[in-house]
Amino acid sequence: MTEVLIQNADTILTMDDARRELSGADVFIRDGQIVEVGHGLRTTGEVINAVGCVVTPGLVNTHHHLYQTLTRAVPGGQDALLFGWLQTLYPIWSHFTPDHMFTSAQVGLAELALSGCTLSSDHLYLYPNGSRLEDTIHAAAELGIRFQPTRGAMSIGESDGGLPPDSLVEQEGAILEDCIRVIDGFHDASAASMCRVGVAPCSPFSVSTELMRDAAILARDKGVMMHTHLAENDEDIAYSLEKFGKRPGQYAEDLGWTGPDVWHAHCVKLDAEEIAMFARTKTGVAHCPCSNCRLGSGIAPLRGMYDAGVPVGLGVDGSASNDVGNLIAEARQAMLLQRVALGADAMSARTALEIATRGGADVLGRPECGRLAVGCRGDVAIWDTTGIESAGSWDRAALLLAGPTKVRHLIVEGRQIVRDGQVTTIDLNAVIKRQNKLAHALKDQL
Repeated sequence: MTEVLIQNADTILTMDDARRELSGADVFIRDGQIVEVGHGLRTTGEVINAVGCVVTPGLVNTHHHLYQTLTRAVPGGQDALLFGWLQTLYPIWSHFTPDHMFTSAQVGLAELALSGCTLSSDHLYLYPNGSRLEDTIHAAAELGIRFQPTRGAMSIGESDGGLPPDSLVEQEGAILEDCIRVIDGFHDASAASMCRVGVAPCSPFSVSTELMRDAAILARDKGVMMHTHLAENDEDIAYSLEKFGKRPGQYAEDLGWTGPDVWHAHCVKLDAEEIAMFARTKTGVAHCPCSNCRLGSGIAPLRGMYDAGVPVGLGVDGSASNDVGNLIAEARQAMLLQRVALGADAMSARTALEIATRGGADVLGRPECGRLAVGCRGDVAIWDTTGIESAGSWDRAALLLAGPTKVRHLIVEGRQIVRDGQVTTIDLNAVIKRQNKLAHALKDQL
């Protein structure tokens, strides 16, 4: 039996059903689960002093492409729209190997952990040179972060009118077989699960209608979640109308891609009818504000989706289109963009943080995460508010207005994976050196 007591926090933002905020309080974790939240708690196990700190649930990242941490700020793609950006990067990604996938996943997940993230999804949709989904799963397990990888895919190459080069697409039968393999091999449906696998055809413009439909059937047969990109920008809408004769939301619904076991990335261009349909079916959305800005896609209707009852979480998206993976900064960006679009009172710091925690957990089908409450998993972010970022702040719990963007401590399933701002589970400096060596070698191949 292992116990961890987080003691004497200045403020605990529980994000529980009552949205309680506690002062001078404690969080008690036993065997990876929260057993008590309150005052004056005691343990014979490890004690973490949280004086001067704000304690929150671990943040949840609902959309990423971890392999892209190896292609940040690539010339030629820095100022392109979505389709042009992809066409610049596809040839580079075709050189990736299992080592590229593993190393980039460790870098991307460590970056997330340092920004307060305890649970992250990932959307890996290309598998060149023997790469497999478990390259990323092993990277996450070594780091100790809770992981929700999705087996993505592309099946329509340039010769068939698709966007990706033919060298990066797969046969649809082989895609479905490998989905079954990784689900059977790695998916854990338990409440304490550190790895749940999803099914995730890349997008409506890179797979066939038949694969979208078959993937949904397979996912529901296996009891796993489904993920894809949808309605990301004006090009996306135009493609859907031209190829399918309908908007992306209607296309998704017709193929079985709505429901509480589905979440879509971006959804920048959903209209009012599509938002209502997502709310009615409890279809989730991964909102990626920095990537949407970087690619000029627009400002997603986050406030409208949230108010309508659409399950919404945040995603940093791939580091090639962000170009960083800081989740607390992503929450701040989400808040600011809604204010730009709708006014200064459109979204509070606490609402944006709620979307980044329990909102994302709910999108990923993990209601036992994203809140600090009895029975929930022991995933906790501890933010030091004694530093310069919070100096002079009258409300230190308003982290997104004036607060650190790096955690002091991070606990996942009761295990401390960041201590005093440093990753404890892997040699991060060595991983960074390996990442930079791989990136330089890729650049030399161009």
